[in-house]
Amino acid sequence: MWMELERRHLGAGADPNALLTFETVVLRGARLSALTESECVQLIMHELEARRGGWVITMNLDHLRRFENDPAYASSTRRASLLIADGMPLVWATRLQGTPLPERITGSNLIWSLSQAAAERGRSIYLLGGSAYANPRTAEVLKERFPQLRLVGVMSPPLGFEQDAAELAVVTDALIAAQPDIVYVALGSPKEDQLIDHLKSELPHTWWIGVGISFSFVSGEIMRAPRWVQRAGFEWLHRLVQEPHRLAKRYLWYGVPYAFFLLHHALRERIAKRNRQ
Repeated sequence: MWMELERRHLGAGADPNALLTFETVVLRGARLSALTESECVQLIMHELEARRGGWVITMNLDHLRRFENDPAYASSTRRASLLIADGMPLVWATRLQGTPLPERITGSNLIWSLSQAAAERGRSIYLLGGSAYANPRTAEVLKERFPQLRLVGVMSPPLGFEQDAAELAVVTDALIAAQPDIVYVALGSPKEDQLIDHLKSELPHTWWIGVGISFSFVSGEIMRAPRWVQRAGFEWLHRLVQEPHRLAKRYLWYGVPYAFFLLHHALRERIAKRNRQ
């Protein structure tokens, strides 16, 4: 079914064991959490208080396209606690189909707001992934911004570590030893999603968040688009200009056509629903 609203329970309220009810919006079969960034942060903090872990996927256009075309990836994605829309085309499509999400929530914004909340509440974080420069520099920047932040580990594993049992064991053992409340995983999708799905049972009280390129933004390794460009939905174009060889195929060959497909079908579904009423 293209359009649907569902109530989900995850926990919140004054009682740390109470359940929070929030809406999800179905877009091409993916259940996107209808939350603001502030509500997302509050929910994660509440779940940590209740000693319940979770997994956030920051879903962009590329994630959604893969979700539709890769059954194994779709099955893994459905095990996440929260799917948040990290892409303006997804937000636009939900508006067109008549089930609007409240706002876009990017991993690159969430890393700031969630780290601030973690610092204020004494929660610990771990930085996994990113480049050999971006990973430690991100740790420095976050500590400079939030001096009380408990940073319990940083690691930038070698390329292909997830395919090497010994290297994967090193990563797993380090995380188990650190016992972080929050792990930011910056490996890109689908690698970060697959790794989180594999590791989350080792730390059931931890929240895992795939943040993609965010360490490079925080560290200054890659310049992020200005705010007005982000709000206009052209952040992808800003990134394409900086990394044309790496991103041209993803954005121009796959992304743009899929965006038109997504918006066109969202509008058609809204019209069809109106005609049925």
